[in-house]
Amino acid sequence: MSDTMLEVRGLNAWYGESHILHGVDFDVKPGEVVTLLGRNGAGKTTTMKSIMGLVGNRTGSVKFNGTETIGLRSDRIAHLGIAICPEERGIFASLNVTENLMLPPVIAPGGLSVAEIHELFPNLKERATSQGTKLSGGEQQMLAIGRILRTGAKLLLLDEPTEGLAPVIVQQIGRTIRAIKERGFTVLLVEQNFRFAATVADRHYVVDHGVVIDMIPNAELEQNMDKLHDYLGV
Repeated sequence: MSDTMLEVRGLNAWYGESHILHGVDFDVKPGEVVTLLGRNGAGKTTTMKSIMGLVGNRTGSVKFNGTETIGLRSDRIAHLGIAICPEERGIFASLNVTENLMLPPVIAPGGLSVAEIHELFPNLKERATSQGTKLSGGEQQMLAIGRILRTGAKLLLLDEPTEGLAPVIVQQIGRTIRAIKERGFTVLLVEQNFRFAATVADRHYVVDHGVVIDMIPNAELEQNMDKLHDYLGV
């Protein structure tokens, strides 16, 4: 296996006639937490969906552990060991917490047990028999992350996991990302909140108008703050 887990080169994507990604390039190494930063509409979520095969029209190259995935269906990509936690979370209203948690198939060894997920998210154990949509926003996010940790996927795509959450829950999500990194998972994170991203990530790619325009190591974030403010318009 190479020292690059995910290699994205010249990735283009369209929604109908709209050309969203214009040759995205970046890499993720095993065991890293890497963020895609950028303004609303920059192409971050489309990049993530394209990696997962959820955008119908895409060209370029997306290699996962050396395997080209650009021509594969999303279910085949998932079975290679990639899982996505979408911004909308995808919690099923008709299922309780445990049923939601057990829904995705295990695709490889190395996923977390239900007991380990409960250790990470004690709320889920307490709410095990509650309907999925009766949970708070923070608990739904915990459930969405816990669900993909069961599958044995090694690359986790997290789309805006802190969006709309209270600061105390944001801190818990941060602790969780650090904990799963320690367990050997690799994380690609789409974030608007770069201050949160700085607490969990190794490197940050800045996306603008469907192109990666910069890469900033987390250790160099402070000295690049002015540039980052310009990029993000904050």
